[in-house]
Parts: sequence; structure tokens; C-alpha cells
Amino acid sequence: MRLSNIKERAMQGVFFLTALASIAAVVLICIFLFYNGVPAMAEIGLFNFIGGTEWAPTNVPASYGIFTMIIGSIYVTAGAVVIGVPIGILTAVFLARFCPKPLYKVIKPATELLAGIPSIVYGFFGLMVIVPFIRDNFDVDGSSVDGSSLLAASIVLGIMILPTIIGVSESAIRAVPENYYEGALALGATRERSVFKTMLPAAKSGILAGVVLGIGRAIGETMAVILIAGNQVQIPTSLTDGVRTLTANIVLEMGYSTGLHRQALIATGVVLFVFILIITLSMQAIKSRSEKNG
Repeated sequence: MRLSNIKERAMQGVFFLTALASIAAVVLICIFLFYNGVPAMAEIGLFNFIGGTEWAPTNVPASYGIFTMIIGSIYVTAGAVVIGVPIGILTAVFLARFCPKPLYKVIKPATELLAGIPSIVYGFFGLMVIVPFIRDNFDVDGSSVDGSSLLAASIVLGIMILPTIIGVSESAIRAVPENYYEGALALGATRERSVFKTMLPAAKSGILAGVVLGIGRAIGETMAVILIAGNQVQIPTSLTDGVRTLTANIVLEMGYSTGLHRQALIATGVVLFVFILIITLSMQAIKSRSEKNG
């Protein structure tokens, strides 16, 4: 056997082992979460745990209902998507098709820098800038608001998911063959119409992947949300109400939790994991359907 063949097989083995390591990491995380979380759900009661609106682990008897935090996580993530997705996609379109090269050299590193800023810094920014702005400029029924709220968390998370959406969407747009654009121009379309009616539909799979990654970043964020969301266990009735998300609940109470309380927090992580799995699978189904129809 030639030396080159031996090296090739050796490298194939290395690649295979690294792939197995990635799969093993996911499997071990799943085993840990479900092994520690499912028994807590069974003891509390699945409906009481997921559908309960009272979280009071120190009461006698204790209550472990996470429905309010599920709603809080959904609202905060939805707010971040509403803010971040349109801005991110339009920025990607500008960078890929309309941005002059001198300006591109400034904007592109700036968007990449957003990805490197620690989440705690985003939280401090929200705490010192956005929360006071909401406190000073919003009121409900004539009364002042605290400022730490669903709106503040949505704005900060909307900013945090921008680099992910911009980077993936720009790459997807640039991957579309140039003859799509040129063909649209040859048929009489304007530059803008060629981009939005031809390039974006062709790049929708990549753009959708960026949106999914952004949603995953938003729903899994913890430190920034803790600082600016208010951490109130309630279902918000307005944008200025405080909320507590699933991730914030785990971080706030894991340090002193024991017994069933700790297991309930791990079970909260199971619910969060299932949420992200459902979002990913749903987006994959939408992507497959769009590719089949398109």
C-alpha cells in the first residue's frame, strides 16, 4: 500500500473521529438533561410544570410552574426577531449588492465586531441607555414605568442577533449566480427589483438559516436579559412590563437550589432544549418545502 493511501485513510479516520466527538457531545448533553429533568417533571406533573403559572420553590408546599417564563421567552424572542430580522436582512442586501467598497471596509468590520462583544456588555448598554430611555419616555395609564421590561430586552436581543443574520444572509446572497441579476436587468427590471425579486428568493434558504441561528441566539441569551428584563414572574400585558425568561430563571436560582428545586431547573433546560429543537425542525421543514416548490 502506498504511503499516500495510508495518509489518506489516516486522515479519513481523524475526520470520522472528530465527527463522532461532535455527535457524542450532543448525545451526552441530551442524556444529562433528560436523565435529571424528566424525573422532576414526572414528580411535579407535566401539566403542572409546563402549564402552571406559579413559581414558588421556597413555599410550603412548593410550586414549580414555568408557563409564565415560557411566555416571557417567546415574547422576548419574538420582539428580537421583529427588530433584528428586517434590519439584518436589509443590511446584508446593502453590503452584498449596493455598498461602495470604501464604505464596505468600514461597515463590514463593524458588524463583525458586534459578534465579539460579550453579552454582559450588551446588558450594561441596555441597563444604562435603553432602560432609562424607556423609563423617561413611556408611561402606562399616566403612571411611570420601571424601564426594565420586555421592550428593553427585545431591543437589546434584536441588536445582538444582527451579526449572525447579516453574516449568513450576506454570504447566501453573494452565493447566488450573477447571471440571475444580469438576466433580471436585461428584462428591464431596476437594480432594486432585480435584487429583491430575483436574488433574495434564490438565497432564501441561506437567509432562513441565518434567521434560525438568530432565533437560537435570542432564545438562549441569559446575561443581558437578566440585567434589563425585570425578572418578574408574570405574563406581560404590555411592552413595558417586566418578564423572566427560562434561561434567566435557571441562572438566578441554580446557585442555591437543592433537591427537587434543582431538578426542576434542569427540567426547565429540557423544555428550552425542546423549544430550540422544534424551531430548528420547523425551519428545516419550511426550507425543504420552499426548495421543493421553488
